[in-house]
Amino acid sequence: MHHHQPLRVFLVLLAALGLAIPWYFNTLYFLGGGSVMPDVFWRDAFANALTTGITCDVYLAAVAFSAWVAADRRLGAWRWTCIAACFGIGLAFVMPLYLAQRLRRDADPSGG
Repeated sequence: MHHHQPLRVFLVLLAALGLAIPWYFNTLYFLGGGSVMPDVFWRDAFANALTTGITCDVYLAAVAFSAWVAADRRLGAWRWTCIAACFGIGLAFVMPLYLAQRLRRDADPSGG
């Protein structure tokens, strides 16, 4: 029953890194005059070929992840929080957290 515990711990640690590392750079961006205003944000997100590729990669992955999570009824209403957090906080944080939660739910015979 607890054979997924090491993987769950790894995923939670990865979620913590997925929160800390991107938000360190997001904070630098905002402190440097960056903005979430669409004209500034999208200009900066598509500033060159590298940032365009990374932006497209992350947003396409986030849409695919969100479609999967929306269809996953086993996590109940919590799945909608995951989707909102995916776009509001970040995919690198939410995806491993979601996977850890799925493993926890799968290991619990009562489903809770």
